[in-house]
Amino acid sequence: MILISKILFFTSHHGFYTVILLFAFFGGLFYLTKKAWFLIPIIPLAILNGFGGQFLNAWFLNKYGVESTAIITSDVQTNSTLNDMYIHDYEAIVKKQDGKYISTFFSTTTASIYPIENAIRIPQAEVPFPVKYIPGYEKNVVILYNQSEEGQAALKYSKLAPVNSAKIKYEADRANKEFIKEYISALEEYVKDYDDEAYKEKIKELKYELEQLK
Repeated sequence: MILISKILFFTSHHGFYTVILLFAFFGGLFYLTKKAWFLIPIIPLAILNGFGGQFLNAWFLNKYGVESTAIITSDVQTNSTLNDMYIHDYEAIVKKQDGKYISTFFSTTTASIYPIENAIRIPQAEVPFPVKYIPGYEKNVVILYNQSEEGQAALKYSKLAPVNSAKIKYEADRANKEFIKEYISALEEYVKDYDDEAYKEKIKELKYELEQLK
């Protein structure tokens, strides 16, 4: 597991050198065997690593790693951009199982984040956040963003979005049965995850209003 973690850390953090190694490895096989088909995998593997190296690393560490915490100690904005946003270089410390810390690094484009999605979310500096790693190679971490304080707040905000939308419709037309039903449904979905007594009482009020309209 440690060897796999080291390989995935290298390929996800050093894409350019990974391409060079792919050319050297498969080029060497071609030179020794004189079989041209050994050259075919080079470009596809390089492209796959460029687009999905950190995703594979994130999946591996989340499945086989152990949980711990890390703290970002440095956040430096670079001159490079990705989707019109500046890329940042980060330094962090990771808490090992013995309680001591080890230094690591990643950037906006190389960070491994779980859950895997089309978004790059890095916790703020100086605040501990949950990670997973393979014991013995702690510098390779996957950020468990949804379990961090920021992630929990973002998740709660996203759960509130349907509630707020339904509330606006309801307040615009309180006699509309469909709007009341939508508001009730949104609130019920929210309280499945968050125990909010005020919202539970609101559900009861809305159901009573709905009954009166029948």
